[in-house]
Amino acid sequence: MNLTSLKWASTAFVLTGIFIAQFNIYPLYIFIHSIGAAGWMVSGYLMNDKAVMINFGLQIPIFITGYINYFLIWINIVP
Repeated sequence: MNLTSLKWASTAFVLTGIFIAQFNIYPLYIFIHSIGAAGWMVSGYLMNDKAVMINFGLQIPIFITGYINYFLIWINIVP
């Protein structure tokens, strides 16, 4: 996959995640958006674009928090 394809695919995942979030389809929107954010993080690295890496790189810990929250709810630790 070339860089342009990676950026377009990542954009599609990010926008789909944002769209699904508007319908509160939890946790699907977190998973989809995080795939796009990871793609943009890789793209930023390949382009040596620090602004892109910071923007999407800082989203990844937020998504990890969402994953942990979902897992804790799933195993009935958090109500």
